[in-house]
Amino acid sequence: MPGANFREKKFEEQKTTNRKYRVKKEMADFGFANFGDDDDNEEEEFTFQGVTQRDGLIFLIDCSKSMFDKDDEDNEEEESHFQLCLRCAQTTLQNKIISSDKDLVGIVFYGTEKSQNPSDFKHVYVYQGLEQPGAERILELENLIDDGMKSFEKDFGHNTAYSLNDALWTCQNMFANSSQKVGFKRIMLFTNNDNPHAGAPQLQRQAKTKAGDLKETGIELELMHLQKPNESFEVDKFYKDLLYSADDDFTELANPAERLEELLTRVRSKDHKKRALRRIPLTLGPGLELGVGVYTLVRPCYKPTAVKLSRNTNEELKTHSKTYLRETGEVLMPQDLKKAQTYGGKRISFENDEINQIKNFGETGFKLMGFKPSSLLKKYYHVKPAQFIYPDETTITGSTTLFTALLKKSLERDVTAICKYISGKNFPPRFVALVPQEEEFDKQNVQISPPGFHVIYLPFADDFRKVKFEEQPKAGSEQVEKAKEMIKKMKFTFNSENFENPSLQKYWRNIEALALDRTAPEEVEDFTLPDDERMLKRAGEAIDNFKDMVFPSGYEPGAKKRKAGGATGNAAAKKAKTADASASIDVKKEAEEGRLGKLTVAVLKEIVKKEKITASGTKKADLIDAINDHFGV
Repeated sequence: MPGANFREKKFEEQKTTNRKYRVKKEMADFGFANFGDDDDNEEEEFTFQGVTQRDGLIFLIDCSKSMFDKDDEDNEEEESHFQLCLRCAQTTLQNKIISSDKDLVGIVFYGTEKSQNPSDFKHVYVYQGLEQPGAERILELENLIDDGMKSFEKDFGHNTAYSLNDALWTCQNMFANSSQKVGFKRIMLFTNNDNPHAGAPQLQRQAKTKAGDLKETGIELELMHLQKPNESFEVDKFYKDLLYSADDDFTELANPAERLEELLTRVRSKDHKKRALRRIPLTLGPGLELGVGVYTLVRPCYKPTAVKLSRNTNEELKTHSKTYLRETGEVLMPQDLKKAQTYGGKRISFENDEINQIKNFGETGFKLMGFKPSSLLKKYYHVKPAQFIYPDETTITGSTTLFTALLKKSLERDVTAICKYISGKNFPPRFVALVPQEEEFDKQNVQISPPGFHVIYLPFADDFRKVKFEEQPKAGSEQVEKAKEMIKKMKFTFNSENFENPSLQKYWRNIEALALDRTAPEEVEDFTLPDDERMLKRAGEAIDNFKDMVFPSGYEPGAKKRKAGGATGNAAAKKAKTADASASIDVKKEAEEGRLGKLTVAVLKEIVKKEKITASGTKKADLIDAINDHFGV
């Protein structure tokens, strides 16, 4: 889903207890209902430059002794829950540097013996303030993970007399006192204790009240709970009331994380805000509209553009462009310029108002044209990357209810909505297919597919190409069966998220090594390369059988084809062919009718030799002139 972090484009929210489509309030929990600024200025193609508003994220980590427990205390390679949380924070900082280095990230410990915070709350330690990610902060975390666990008791200590209210208050103050404007604010609470302040109802009430204050001030609180060995994490004991008010419909949380990969998946899907490209109406008929937000699920991740620096001061340079009048050198302003189109040798100029009128095709939004069976949508209709729409209550109240009904019926009847889509002012209309998608969860109850419609751009009649293919020899039934056997052996489950761009990874690993002052960059494994050893192990016999059935004996893929007779034989055959061609030609007739230019140089030379004609040169024009002179043409 669109947002600052381009490397992770996943949806992940909470599932309903009955996993049915949600009504207005339930769908709002998906994370789109209360967005801040939209990315309205993004073009149709991928020219995304990011939004000016920065996000703020605080890792609030429980430092109770249970967070440091391990299954095997003697195993130094095994990491505690606390170390997993720090790993998540470190990875997030590294990702932020790549994708959105203007965002602010902070780390706060609670449940420590020592205290360090502006409000002097006890047992709350601000480890890293709310600042932009940088190399020093990443190295500080890395040292704490690798070398600081043994001295943690001495440096920070543990204490169960903390107040979660004070920890949340500290985070709130960090957002409030930030010197930089923060648009989207989020706190991630990491803990494996499902019932803090057990037996202290006053502290529980204070924490729940403070959680309500955070919600009112636009700060989202997310629970990243971890599971102790052989124990369960019961949300109902405390965190249900902390995360949800009485007016909210409680949705079941994802299962507690046990491994780093599970925790990272959840953190990555929450560490940035899902922003809409635009918010526009979807018109179903006269007087019937609903509001939708348009999102980009996948966007190419490019290397950052080079920044020009001054050679002397190393300061960043700014580029200013000016338009000059060629004759006088006068600087022209935008109002002095016009646009023109040459047609029929005449230059036709346009005023800006006229250009806007030419580009205007109607109101922005989707307009329903009808429905078609989903089976009629062909894969080769793809002309550009798809987008995704989700209901938007901020533009039209009640949109979620109508959107849910439309989605549910489209799935039940397996139909696709065909719409005319004008994405913005001065954008041309396109026909699109709205393909319904049902909500899906993985085994950990983490959402992997959101409910909504994919916006598939349809081609115009002008876009279709008629390609003529030459007839090729068809494979026999035995060859087809051998091919099927080979393909079946080599099948695997493909997922784009398993294959990182090796060029990007190598680029950023080198940048990271320089920034963190490492001796060498981390080695990049190119997963796009085929695993030859594994392929031969699984399908080696099937591949050999296919080759024996299809290719001739002794065939080697990629080897150059050797022609029979070798170089000497080829030259002799070519000479004999040329002699035969010249013997069958009526040279005088060809010269009189001016068709000598259609003959090859080799044939002309053979004619000159045969007729004993003296030529002034060996070029084609010289040979033709000599033949014409010989026959008096």
